[in-house]
Amino acid sequence: MSGTAYLCWKAFHIIAFTSWFAAMFYLPRLFVYHRENCENKGFVSVVKVMEKKLYKFIALPAFAATVTSGLVMLWDRPEYIDPSVSGGWLHAKLTLVALLIAWFIHNGVMLRQLANDTCTKSGRFFRFYNEIPTIFLLLIVPIVVLKPF
Repeated sequence: MSGTAYLCWKAFHIIAFTSWFAAMFYLPRLFVYHRENCENKGFVSVVKVMEKKLYKFIALPAFAATVTSGLVMLWDRPEYIDPSVSGGWLHAKLTLVALLIAWFIHNGVMLRQLANDTCTKSGRFFRFYNEIPTIFLLLIVPIVVLKPF
């Protein structure tokens, strides 16, 4: 693929992960509101719809676009997998992304539990849970930009 095509995929990847992160920042916040207002059935029913639509129509497509564009870039530049070529930064990023994907899948589990009223996690738990994507963002972006190793 040409350098311009690669850069187009890279731009798309940045747009996709920005959208994915936006959803990951907001979904756990909805979980907080859900759990802290569980006695208000009308409010909870609205939040359940918001949670489901955010996950299904924004988070999942953005996740798929992020992973797909990342894989396309790796497919085009397979030499980057070799740490002697790229250094260890890519492996560090991919490890953090794998952990982030696991956390994102766990969001789906939490979503189903909340939708079925079987979640036992507290609003306080979700307040901490809400900070996890920020930690990943603060780790991944400097690794990709600075390539420290």
